[in-house]
Amino acid sequence: MNDRAFIDTNIFVCSFDARAAEKQQTAKKIIHEGLKYHNCFISYQVVQEFLNVASTKFETPLKTEDSRLYLNSVLTPLWRVYPSSELYTSALEISDRYQYSFYDSLILAAASEISADILYSEDFQHGQQIDSLTIVNPFRQ
Repeated sequence: MNDRAFIDTNIFVCSFDARAAEKQQTAKKIIHEGLKYHNCFISYQVVQEFLNVASTKFETPLKTEDSRLYLNSVLTPLWRVYPSSELYTSALEISDRYQYSFYDSLILAAASEISADILYSEDFQHGQQIDSLTIVNPFRQ
């Protein structure tokens, strides 16, 4: 895994879903390798979305201490993109050009900001090219 990648929120959510064991294993591998090789990154949006889902929508929601531990040991080491006027401007341009929602466009803009080659997500069109970024659904059979 030599490419520079951006990991969307759904990958983190899937890493906790034992009901879909194969997806869970794939998601955990992406996260583990990103931490090991320092080539996968996330944005503030991914942190916010994940912590919200983990604490309110998981079958067994994460407790505050577990969320804090995951934030410090997994999310923070991957976190590279913070809000800025440039990020929002880029998201608006992506939304207009590709007709994605503003929030999806923020993910794409964040991936672009860190010069990612790959966006790991199951929420976008697999194989689509957005400039030099390739969208990869790692769960696709």
